[in-house]
Amino acid sequence: MTNSKIAGIVLLVIGGILVYFGYQASQSVGDQLVRTFSGRFRDETMWFLIGGAASIVAGAFLTFFRK
Repeated sequence: MTNSKIAGIVLLVIGGILVYFGYQASQSVGDQLVRTFSGRFRDETMWFLIGGAASIVAGAFLTFFRK
């Protein structure tokens, strides 16, 4: 197994964890209130979701598409 595949798998796992925490944060009472009044998530929640999605995309590229 090459180093890029190992790095890709690590990025996939980290991305999954970040997305999970972002989802959990978006379901909290405080975030629900902020979203009700402002129409958007808190910045912390958005960073979890965006960072997790970017990590998953990068990890998938390194794991499955890089030779």
